[in-house]
Amino acid sequence: MFDQTDQAMMELALQQARLALEEGEVPVGAVIARGDTVIAEARNTRERAGDPTGHAEVNAIRLAAQKLGGWRLNGCTLYVTLEPCAMCAGAIVMSRLSRVVYGARDPAAGCCGSVYRLSEDPALGTYIPADGGLMADDCQALLKGAMDSLRDRRA
Repeated sequence: MFDQTDQAMMELALQQARLALEEGEVPVGAVIARGDTVIAEARNTRERAGDPTGHAEVNAIRLAAQKLGGWRLNGCTLYVTLEPCAMCAGAIVMSRLSRVVYGARDPAAGCCGSVYRLSEDPALGTYIPADGGLMADDCQALLKGAMDSLRDRRA
């Protein structure tokens, strides 16, 4: 199901997630690629920017659209360390990405397989396959460590 390109792109997404953590953000990173060519790399910026839409996926979609000169990201794959939420899954559908690959599942809010499969809903007139679990242990460990640290600071 996953190949060497998928693995390499998820490594880049994990690098972005680590940068987010260093910046005091929830450590989620995203990469958009066309084949083995990176189009955009991004990370969460909600805290720093004070922007509720500052999710890694939305940031990466914006950057990719700017770089490619248009909002249609056909032929591109989004790699993200955490399963996209409803907002991000909606942005994925609207941007016409061709595929989503994510690391850790989000059983509470994931909308690419856990709670819902928004990107694969035929009612929306598009089908964007979402495959989860790539490097899930690494992605989950980074998130768990960040959440444990946040809880410790609040206690």
